[in-house]
Amino acid sequence: QVQLVESGGGLVQAGGSLRLSCAASVSIFSFNVMGWYRQAPGKQRELVARITSGGSTNYRDSVKGRFTISRDNAKNTVYLQMNSLKPEDTAVYYCNTELLWGRGTQVTVFS
Repeated sequence: QVQLVESGGGLVQAGGSLRLSCAASVSIFSFNVMGWYRQAPGKQRELVARITSGGSTNYRDSVKGRFTISRDNAKNTVYLQMNSLKPEDTAVYYCNTELLWGRGTQVTVFS
């Protein structure tokens, strides 16, 4: 069974950084698009960033210039480097590819 496992979340002060990792139980080489989503309490899940197998990336406007998504096919892992974090970035962050979702990792940013 294919699994995606997120890690790297935590509690951080505004302005700080975190790096999230999403480890897949199978090779991610064949997954055309991998993405990070987030869901804050009482809100809908939203796309944060995604990356194609060719390395093209897309970001939601509110994280552009602060977040960077990358993928390491050799390690079957996708990363989300988050800098200059803001309280409004607080959410559970989920890794996704095709119909697969991880269980999420909590990110809490305090001011």
